[in-house]
Amino acid sequence: MSNQEHVAGMGAIATQEGVAFRVWAPHASSVSVMGSFNEWHNDADLLTAEDSGYWYGFVAGAKVGDEYKFHLVNGEMQLDKIDPYAHQVTNSIGNGIVYDHSAFDWQGDDFHCLPHNELVIYELHVGSFTSPDGGLGTFSSLTEKLDHLVDLGINAIELMPVMEFAGDRSWGYNPAHVFAVESAYGGPDGLKTFIREAHKRGLAVIVDVVYNHFGPSDLDLWQFDGWSENDKGGIYFYNDWRSSTPWGDARPDYGRGEVRQFIRDNAFMWLRDYHADGLRYDMTAYIRSKDVGANDIPEGMALMAWINSELRKEFPSEILIAEDMLNDPNMVGEGEGQANFHAQWDAAFVHPVRRLLAAYNDSERSLPELRGAIEHNYDGHAFSRVVYTESHDEVANGKARTVAEVNPYDQQGWYATKRATLGTMIALTTPGIPMIFQGQEFLQGGYFSDEMPLDWNLNETYQGIVALHRDVMRLRRNFDDDTRGLRGQGLNVFHGNDDFKVMAWHRWDAHGTGDDVVVVVNASGETRGNYRIGLPAGGLWELKFNSDAPLYSPDFGSAEAYDIGAEEQGQDGFDHSGTLNIAPYSMLVYSWKG
Repeated sequence: MSNQEHVAGMGAIATQEGVAFRVWAPHASSVSVMGSFNEWHNDADLLTAEDSGYWYGFVAGAKVGDEYKFHLVNGEMQLDKIDPYAHQVTNSIGNGIVYDHSAFDWQGDDFHCLPHNELVIYELHVGSFTSPDGGLGTFSSLTEKLDHLVDLGINAIELMPVMEFAGDRSWGYNPAHVFAVESAYGGPDGLKTFIREAHKRGLAVIVDVVYNHFGPSDLDLWQFDGWSENDKGGIYFYNDWRSSTPWGDARPDYGRGEVRQFIRDNAFMWLRDYHADGLRYDMTAYIRSKDVGANDIPEGMALMAWINSELRKEFPSEILIAEDMLNDPNMVGEGEGQANFHAQWDAAFVHPVRRLLAAYNDSERSLPELRGAIEHNYDGHAFSRVVYTESHDEVANGKARTVAEVNPYDQQGWYATKRATLGTMIALTTPGIPMIFQGQEFLQGGYFSDEMPLDWNLNETYQGIVALHRDVMRLRRNFDDDTRGLRGQGLNVFHGNDDFKVMAWHRWDAHGTGDDVVVVVNASGETRGNYRIGLPAGGLWELKFNSDAPLYSPDFGSAEAYDIGAEEQGQDGFDHSGTLNIAPYSMLVYSWKG
């Protein structure tokens, strides 16, 4: 062990002279590092005790790429453990690998997240998004599909967790080594290359992180230095009633300074070292409480608020998203008692909209419920919520893709296609940050599983439906500079006929030509012809989108839609109105031309 001057940092810190190692193990009586640099001798490179239970040493002969582990002694126990801060591992039960973040060539990447009101998110799972040669998807095979995503019209990718997990196939919500990137996907350089190439194409990348529990499988953090109470997890975990989660007794101890720092360091790593454009925290309700909505853990809420506040300061343009699902306004916004997220997945949108889509009879579709879903917000800000009809949770665990919920026997048939796409279009024209799930754009059926890759043949078969999604996303992103209102705060749901199942809403940013937008939805199986709605202003309302256009499907085209010339006939609280034709389970979008 060299007498090299102490180097700051945790884990394995590579320098030109060798590698410094630091680990937190307050109950160990001795700690050493062993690896390929010392022929795995556990007594060759002893670490020196520092304050507060930390151990440090410098190995002059170690270098980037070397494999290593820590050897800890606690009484009669001798433990060989993967470094909690290991940035690369051979696999979840293998060894740590010395890794240098500064060695990667970012090729000048300086991309930052787009304004949040402009985002259209695509959630995907690396392992099942592609299946090269029938195998597991990787960052490399995902990179090959980036042009598909660009053409589709999304501008942000949300990756399901890529922290190293047990085995090669998983949803990712069982992180074994939270600082390491899943080796089967391509490891840290694979993720960096993917993010760099996504940025070149104008795509932001949001990383899903799991802090409500760790593991529980292949979890070297468990009783890391040999100490525990009540036969629970030891220094990184609660050792009392707060340890219990639906995924085992593996809730981190959010009140312990070293654990808080560990989680903070991890959150910062994704944005700093991987150039990620945001984080999505998995199931935050289990961070701030033991059970959903009960048995509060105040230090969990405080931890999120602290980390998010610090992230907002250092990365002001990036986005922080919570999956809380309890409709708690304190999860978003900054201030006393708030968790400081920018946005949260909106349970008040997805559940009523999916009920509307899946209902067998039109009479069971509730427009008042739909109105509530469209109007819901948390703090008066339109973009403090993420709105969607499909996510990994909504299409698994006993639930299915929307097309399968509508008609499991004909999942790409007329009824399933019509109603599933209607839900997507509502999400894309509702105030909020819209999100779709992988394969939704080409009518992927069944349910989500990490063992079932997407059927990319559907992308070819249903190119018209892909084009439908693309056209609505172009409107949402104001590609033609005449639907700016879909990115604005303004909303007025001004028409709702629950008998005919027709609803219309007005969206705007600052009002004016190319800004004011009217969206009309028919949630029934009947064509509504010569149907009158109010209009916010006189003049021409140009039809920008008709979801029933025959170019999207040979089964579409049952009603001719057209521009509307507003008449001076009051309706729906407006001085003007007009008539339209709208096909079953369809949407029309109009832009005001003045």
